[in-house]
Amino acid sequence: MHGSDDCLQFRRAVAADLEELVAFQEEAAVVGLANIFPQDQHPFPRAAILARWREEIANPGIAVYVSSTSDNQLTGFAARRGDEVLHFGTALATWGSGMASELHEALVATFPPEVGRIRLLVFKENHRARRFWEKHGWEATGERMRSTYPPYAVLLRYELMLADRTPGS
Repeated sequence: MHGSDDCLQFRRAVAADLEELVAFQEEAAVVGLANIFPQDQHPFPRAAILARWREEIANPGIAVYVSSTSDNQLTGFAARRGDEVLHFGTALATWGSGMASELHEALVATFPPEVGRIRLLVFKENHRARRFWEKHGWEATGERMRSTYPPYAVLLRYELMLADRTPGS
């Protein structure tokens, strides 16, 4: 789905993207989070996730982005508010392609220059995601909390210190 000759298209998401976004988010979550959310006990809450995306895309304080192929097939998503990454994910078919690293780089570049530290939450038992964040320089802070979705899995806070990006420095 993503090859080196197909450069990442990165843009603000629009409401028309949400059905496709949630479809590939669900596919990836069912596989990637199976150890946290067994589908027979805690199925992907599609309606709640779609409603949340609709609220977030309409919220001027939240920036929602999508990535796509050159033929406009969505491949990833990211959302941020203030200094926090709220959501980040890629289509299952892109896993291992390097596309998530490109999406990460594009997302980090959207933070204003005065933001020197960004943060996010990741499931403690999502070892694949934790390896990804750590590979990109993120560090666990030791802060823990629980997810709002059953079974209320443990989330860990991660932070990334950004290089001095102030204009003229």
